[in-house]
Amino acid sequence: QVQLVESGGGLVQPGGSLRLSCAASRSTLDYYAVGWFRQAPGKEREEISCLSNSDGGTYYPKSVKGRFTISRDNAKNTVFLQMNSLKPEDTGVYYCAADGREQTLRNGRSEYWGQGTQVTVSP
Repeated sequence: QVQLVESGGGLVQPGGSLRLSCAASRSTLDYYAVGWFRQAPGKEREEISCLSNSDGGTYYPKSVKGRFTISRDNAKNTVFLQMNSLKPEDTGVYYCAADGREQTLRNGRSEYWGQGTQVTVSP
């Protein structure tokens, strides 16, 4: 079992930055593919970043590429999402996820999910 706990969400003005953290209970998080998903009000949950457990590669959709960066600190058993140049359309609940299989994670069917943290981008 892996428990994931997100933190770092909040209210920020357009153009601002936030850094989300996802702390894992298990010390072998580096064996898992990890990612962040977002769910905006009235919309389906969407993948916004993925960090591969096979080659360390990353994925971002066009909507956040160049503004968001996913990283992990294995020593701290924590995954981060650095979000810069935030826009109102980035508003939503952000979830971190982990799965032993990268494709399973990217399909939104991860075995492990955090409880989510709210990000609101507004003047």
